[in-house]
Amino acid sequence: MQVEAAHIHYCVLIPTYNNGTKIAPVLDAVSDYTSNVIVINDGATDDTAEILARFPQFEVITHPVNQGKGVALRHGFERAIELGYDYAITIDSDGQHDPDDIPLFLQAVAANPGAVVMGARNMEQEGVPGKSSFGNKFSNFWFWAETGISLPDTQTGFRAYPLAPISKKRWITSKFEFEIEVIVRLAWSNVPFESVPISVTYEEDRITHFRMFRDFARISVLNTFLVTLALLFFLPRLLIMRFSLQNSRKKLHDEFKKNKDNPGRMAFSVGLGLFFGIFPVWGFQMLVAFGIGSIFKLNRMVVLFFSNISVPPMIPLIIFLSFVCGAPFVDDPVSIEDFRVLTMDSIYDQLRQYVIGSILFSFLAGGLGTLISFLILTFAQRKPLED
Repeated sequence: MQVEAAHIHYCVLIPTYNNGTKIAPVLDAVSDYTSNVIVINDGATDDTAEILARFPQFEVITHPVNQGKGVALRHGFERAIELGYDYAITIDSDGQHDPDDIPLFLQAVAANPGAVVMGARNMEQEGVPGKSSFGNKFSNFWFWAETGISLPDTQTGFRAYPLAPISKKRWITSKFEFEIEVIVRLAWSNVPFESVPISVTYEEDRITHFRMFRDFARISVLNTFLVTLALLFFLPRLLIMRFSLQNSRKKLHDEFKKNKDNPGRMAFSVGLGLFFGIFPVWGFQMLVAFGIGSIFKLNRMVVLFFSNISVPPMIPLIIFLSFVCGAPFVDDPVSIEDFRVLTMDSIYDQLRQYVIGSILFSFLAGGLGTLISFLILTFAQRKPLED
């Protein structure tokens, strides 16, 4: 029996290469949910073509020679976009994934329109290869470093993609690393992410075309490139955009109200934001504060809000107080009188005083911010915050 989601115009993409012994049951199971299936035969040299001929209701794209999973997915996306689909669900052809989980993706898409939905495998279950578990943790870490988003499974091939943002991009990878590039760049475009738990089966005769050294090297090079871009441009822009798009004052009030029973955590969030808003890492305050706040599991919204103490109107005061704090620690300090005629050249000449002072000032502001916030929040526990 075929089950269709009337309100979601989607298709299923199945890239395959020499999985002739596994693909027929996958196609049979997928057909229970939809006939909107695009199979990309990526130059298979086994009996895949003959097996696919038994499913005339599905569209088949055939590559004369193997070009890689990334190219197969890209061509599948292009065809799905041409046919007017809004979403594409990708599933592997080796029998690892259970097509009966397709309704989970449709439910998640319905609840989160426009989001990428990632299938999350239980990597701790019995039978999961050790290299797969390690590789997933490795990939999850780098995705977090590149986007600030934490996902339980970034290597799964069972995903639901919104096609509108994909149609606007040109891709640079062609092999297994494409599945990393696509989610990182969608995250940089502010596309939200959701995860759903899925079943996974690892059989002893499972066919994999992942080559440990070659493909791992390609993935490592890609991650190096993406991390560099993230640090220099995309993460600062994304953090600022996310922060400015919200009603920050109301959001901040809601965060304190929601976490009023944990004054220590919230006070530390305030202090950390103030610390990095003043600490001399100009241009990267929000990014560094966000990362450290995530490591310590603090309230990242509060951290980001208070790291904005270094907004342009406050910069002259921060520089002045930094010079004041650093004056006792240099031989020829800039005095208050000198500050009246302070120029960029004189700031450069007294860079040591500024750096020392700004570090001290950041500790002072962070410590006072934490202490004052803790006292206020502790007092506020006695009566609820007003709406």
